[in-house]
Amino acid sequence: MNTIKGFFRVSLFFFACGFTPLLADQSTSIKLEIERAIGKGVKWLNQEQNGSSGHWGEADYPALTALALRATMGHPDELVVAQYSANQMKGFSFLLSKVQSDGGIYGKGLACYNTSICMMALLQSKNPEYEKIIQTARRFLINQQSDFDQKGVEDNTFDGGVGYGSRWAHSDLSNTHLAMEALFYAKKSLQPKEGENLDLDWDAAISFVSKCQNLSATNKEKWVSEHAEDKGGFVYFPGSSMAGEREGENGSVALRSYGSMSYAGLLSFIYAEMDTSDPRLQAVRKWLEENYDITENPGMGQQGLYYYYHTMAKALSLSGVETVLDKEGKKKDWRKELALELLNKQNPAGYWLNENGRWWERDPILVSSYALLALERVYYSL
Repeated sequence: MNTIKGFFRVSLFFFACGFTPLLADQSTSIKLEIERAIGKGVKWLNQEQNGSSGHWGEADYPALTALALRATMGHPDELVVAQYSANQMKGFSFLLSKVQSDGGIYGKGLACYNTSICMMALLQSKNPEYEKIIQTARRFLINQQSDFDQKGVEDNTFDGGVGYGSRWAHSDLSNTHLAMEALFYAKKSLQPKEGENLDLDWDAAISFVSKCQNLSATNKEKWVSEHAEDKGGFVYFPGSSMAGEREGENGSVALRSYGSMSYAGLLSFIYAEMDTSDPRLQAVRKWLEENYDITENPGMGQQGLYYYYHTMAKALSLSGVETVLDKEGKKKDWRKELALELLNKQNPAGYWLNENGRWWERDPILVSSYALLALERVYYSL
């Protein structure tokens, strides 16, 4: 299936499920406001680049540099993007310095996370000189897919997923959906090499993703919540939810669903080009509608808020969604609401910051990159 057909299938899903499809939009003023905010953010971000090495944030984590590069390249004005070409050259040179002998792109640990995000920056650059590096990074990620099978032993719960690598041996939904994203776009962008049959086991990946979903019809894990507030949503990995626990049936422990991982689950289904009638996809769509919120990460409050904004903007824009129905049945223009929320949160200097520092979100480089990427998704979908 080519990319256009794949996106068309996703759009059909939202027709079937009651989402309003994207129509011609005349909101010129909001687009201008978004463009100004992006301009301020990109200017601030490039002022924060390390002039000698070319990296942003902590040098041991090249994903921070990759996110800043992607935010800069995503500015809607090509002249502005060109204005920062020297910054981009330094940034990409830094990424290349982090290419390891195993094909991954990382520094101090978190190998899969860093490689996935760096791959996306290299792909976005459309520079043919990076193709070999992308191909080796692709193979690295494919080889990181978990397979704990042993002869005579049942499939391991974590089989099919991807984790951080290194000392984090188990798979998780965050790393899995980021790896699926990078591999999806690499597959669509690069010409397959003759004799190169290596690919992600997409069925195994979706099997793992499904084991992170609170949906007892398709997930038989003991922790799955039957509570109406959780049904269809996602957790971090099988047996662990950052949103905590609740009492399940017969005194068992059930895990709460939360927003950022539920959008990660939806994105995983999109990247795997899942059939739009699949009940797993339908269920997460319903959970996201009923828990629609742009003031907090549902189930987590302010924790991971900008990661949530980023995954939300990717999932809904990629799906061609203009409005969603909240739990009260009201239509919500998520693009306008999210854009205004981010505009109001932007510091006059151009950056964003989450006062809740969990998952590095007190780092303005990371948070500003997430915010800019979310705004750019909104801008291009208008």
